[in-house]
Amino acid sequence: MSAAAPAMRCQVEAALALRVAGRLEDALELLAAPAEYSSDFYTVRGEIQVALGRFQEAAGSYFTVVATEPENAFARFNLAACLQRLNRWTEAAQAFQGVLEIDPHRDDARLALGACLLHLNRLEEALSNFDRCWSGAARTRAMFGKAVALQLLGRQDEAEADYQRVLEADPRSEEALANLIALSIQERYWDAAQHLALRLLAISPQSLPALQALAAVALERREYEAVVQYCGRIVERAPDCVEAWHNLRFATGRVMSALHAPSTAAPRVLGR
Repeated sequence: MSAAAPAMRCQVEAALALRVAGRLEDALELLAAPAEYSSDFYTVRGEIQVALGRFQEAAGSYFTVVATEPENAFARFNLAACLQRLNRWTEAAQAFQGVLEIDPHRDDARLALGACLLHLNRLEEALSNFDRCWSGAARTRAMFGKAVALQLLGRQDEAEADYQRVLEADPRSEEALANLIALSIQERYWDAAQHLALRLLAISPQSLPALQALAAVALERREYEAVVQYCGRIVERAPDCVEAWHNLRFATGRVMSALHAPSTAAPRVLGR
């Protein structure tokens, strides 16, 4: 053991104490300059950088560990997770694949790899990857990933069936409901879209996918007062949504025109 090792261990322990106390910046400053290589030093520094949202720096810390210890699956997984947070999908996929080469049974890495493959539009690979998830804990998330891949491949009936299986396992899955809504609107199944959107809105009253679907259904049915109501809620949540503003102005104009239109009802005759 080198003379620097005990001092570095104390340095890491002090940083951990600061992290527990919520003093993340102080903890990170303490780990600024290692005297020599220590996987604990770089791992703890990476964890603190992640907690501070500094994913680029954290990726550098974990990469240092992986470069020195290629079989360190913990550091490799965390490196991959940082790359994923940075939207560096190709590198993240390679890093998650490296984790699986070390431990083929890590479904958390397989699920994350599948998500990266979806972003890379490598849909058949993603589908095969999700099929290889084996644990009960990963089953629902793997089923959701398969459904997304099938939807993007245009295999709508299979995608819908898998989304329904996800909802059987987790009736409150907002992502599954939102994607089923998108499928229903794509196929112009307006009643189904409305039913699913109301179900999603009951779970999440401010859900944009639900409000957008209800606005689309109301617009299709020319229920302009409802369009005004739903689009008004959308622009409160998403002021930059150009489509919602356009539909709000259009529907408001139709409502105002209806209010000012001459009545076609027969006039009442006095004395009768």
